[in-house]
Amino acid sequence: MVRPVIGIIGNPHLINSEYLVHGAGEMNSRAVREICNALPVIVPPDALLAPIEELMEACDGFVFTGGRPNVHPKEYGEDLTEDHGDMDEKRDGLALPLIRALVTRGQPYLAICRGFQEMNVAMGGSLHPEIRDLPGRDNHRMPPDGTLEEKFALRHDVCFTPGGVFARMLGAEVVRTNTLHGQGIKEPGPRVVIDGHAPDGTPEAIYIKDSKGFGVGVQWHPEYSAAQDPVSRPLFSAFGAAVYEWRAARSGPA
Repeated sequence: MVRPVIGIIGNPHLINSEYLVHGAGEMNSRAVREICNALPVIVPPDALLAPIEELMEACDGFVFTGGRPNVHPKEYGEDLTEDHGDMDEKRDGLALPLIRALVTRGQPYLAICRGFQEMNVAMGGSLHPEIRDLPGRDNHRMPPDGTLEEKFALRHDVCFTPGGVFARMLGAEVVRTNTLHGQGIKEPGPRVVIDGHAPDGTPEAIYIKDSKGFGVGVQWHPEYSAAQDPVSRPLFSAFGAAVYEWRAARSGPA
């Protein structure tokens, strides 16, 4: 069986402070392979190396991963400040137009953390540079110390719209998630529907109104222990099913 191909948008990393590589977390590849039953392929985060039209033909679906650098605020009409942290304009140049093209085409994607933020910006929304500084908000950043298990531990509930897209997909109106992000949605794009919130009001789950295909974003990291997590597994399963449907429709009758 030839499995569908899911492109995993990577991030740049320096080895020994000098050798640039493009990579993505093993957790993402494992979730794509084990739950979606698809072939994971890491995509270099640079539109010059991975032109969007070619990517969309080569891949059946996409995962927009998390990453330390943030979306440059110029993409939503604001000035860069120290609070915005590190930037990755090459990934912006790939991810933002790719998301818009996927929405237009109806091709499946799953957006995670930075990808969630890219999804909102791509559709005309804006971001807070540091949500923990907002009145009444909690600190959603990854704990600086501890084991990997402690950093990815479940830390807060997410409440979905009753009967909404996420409640139906995950089979629950309240779920427990991890949290490892500093930025968050300030204003949603005109078609961005916020379908889930953390207890402090931080948006955690979104989709695009009237989109022709499967496309959702989550602010948490479902790739961690995805096969065992009761929230992550149905999320990746739904995404995988959409990718298989896309592949079948594109291939035509057998």
